[in-house]
Amino acid sequence: MHMIHVDLLSYLSLAGGALDGHVREQLRSRGFEGLRVRHGYVFQRLLVGPQSITELGRSLSVSQQAMSKTVRELANLGYVDTGTDPGDARRRVVRLTDRGRASITTAREIRSQLEARLARSVDGREVDGARAVITALLAELGLGDRIAERSAPDPDPERTDPSA
Repeated sequence: MHMIHVDLLSYLSLAGGALDGHVREQLRSRGFEGLRVRHGYVFQRLLVGPQSITELGRSLSVSQQAMSKTVRELANLGYVDTGTDPGDARRRVVRLTDRGRASITTAREIRSQLEARLARSVDGREVDGARAVITALLAELGLGDRIAERSAPDPDPERTDPSA
């Protein structure tokens, strides 16, 4: 087999895509159908608390129409529901359902299991070193605080079709 040099950031990008695919397939096999990577960005915001479609759309840099479509899709799948804000009956908000929270817990378990397998295949210091490099990269790209605040941007906000 002929090996070519691939830069670290290309490896990270390829690994990220493969990881997303792995998590989606595992979720599907455990009964959480229909989830897409972009739904995770909505879920992260809803973990903070219920939000309006307008707030969700603004925070993800998509139109209200695109966010309405995404919320409708997630509601039809049972991951979110909409209702009135207890603090303001005129305001409609989106919130995670028990099924939505269970999908998040399951995705975390899937990633944790994969990380444990990875840690068994390499030295623990290498995993720590990789985490430090990725943390530094995220800070360099201005995402460190956004991740901590659960407000990381969708990397492809131009895409308005939630099924894409």
